[in-house]
Amino acid sequence: MHQIEPYFNWRHFYIAEEDEKSPFFGREYSEFEFTNQLYNFLIHPQWDEFGSSSLFMKIIFADYDLKCCVIELLGEWNDALNNDIMIIKRDIVEELQLHGINKFIFIGENVLNFHYSDDSYYEEWFEEVEDGWIALVNFQPHALAEMKKARIDWYLHWGGPLDELPWRTYTPAQLLEVVDDIIRKRIG
Repeated sequence: MHQIEPYFNWRHFYIAEEDEKSPFFGREYSEFEFTNQLYNFLIHPQWDEFGSSSLFMKIIFADYDLKCCVIELLGEWNDALNNDIMIIKRDIVEELQLHGINKFIFIGENVLNFHYSDDSYYEEWFEEVEDGWIALVNFQPHALAEMKKARIDWYLHWGGPLDELPWRTYTPAQLLEVVDDIIRKRIG
């Protein structure tokens, strides 16, 4: 687990800890000291802790003019025990929404499991993004199956090309354009 790092090739576009509008503004990281852990495994120190005991994140891109952010996740998304969606919604998403973000791309290759509770926070978030959207990219099939059981697919976009998107081959603006195009074709 400690070798899984957040994606760093976009750092010349955006660094969350240097962004005054970011919930992680001012954070300092060690390259050598591993303090956070997922279960019994230490994780790379560049992942951001945000109040969940089983899920970590990194905002790898945000653009307030484009109204978009890209968040990479690591761990277990657990709404049943930890109410992760409440923490994500209240402490991260709402902070970004205050600055105009309404398009959210979550990279979920490293989301190991998903456990649901209810859909109230997802529904609230969906209603608040208005002309925006919430997209899940490259989540594991078993995690998406659990999300479908929870019926949160009414509020989040995934499936088809979003499940196997080579997102690292794009610049952040290109990724936004690709995801936006996929979603608009579905809606339109």
